[in-house]
Amino acid sequence: MIFSGKKNEDSTIVELLASSLRKDIAFGTLLPDQKLKLNELRSRYGGSNHSMRETLRILSSEGLVEGAAQRGFRVTSATEDDLRDIQLVRQEIESIALSRAIALGDVAWEGQVVAAHHALQKAEAAVATTPDDLTALEWDDACRAFATALIAACDSPRLIDLQRKFFDQSRRFRLALLREGKLNWAARKARQKALLDAVLDRDETTALALLKEEIGADLKA
Repeated sequence: MIFSGKKNEDSTIVELLASSLRKDIAFGTLLPDQKLKLNELRSRYGGSNHSMRETLRILSSEGLVEGAAQRGFRVTSATEDDLRDIQLVRQEIESIALSRAIALGDVAWEGQVVAAHHALQKAEAAVATTPDDLTALEWDDACRAFATALIAACDSPRLIDLQRKFFDQSRRFRLALLREGKLNWAARKARQKALLDAVLDRDETTALALLKEEIGADLKA
């Protein structure tokens, strides 16, 4: 059990529960379409019925869990159609956001992107060499940080929120490619460096093309 049910049922507990369930959905511990029963979840993760219901409500709003009247909750499906749709939405949202960031971003934003790229390269080298759960989680976090940094200067909290939501929905597909050994690390390194260079050069056309290619390579149907 991760938490004791005796702890206060405040927002911090719900946030911790949600983080744990997100991770287990991403890593396939909780499978697509798996039913999520409150008693079983409480036994595994802790919390109370109230805190677990609130956690499932949050994950439902993020598209990771689905709820139906009288039928309870289940993990959202992960079909090829789901994958293609997530890829399409990510490419459209992140292209709009990156275009705005390139137009509006300052030197501090450029530094943020450079730092996130550097951290991603270290994480990719580590997980390519030793693909265990720890390096996979650190790599996944670094992928998120780089994607977030690219659009951080877009001056639209709603675009950033949408990017985060659909990035989270894409995690299990990318981690499945990692587990199956289907990621081309050399191609990823070259593409990410080219994307960084295009962003720093404010070459919007090249940057957007590389961004769509990067998202497509992360999410292969």
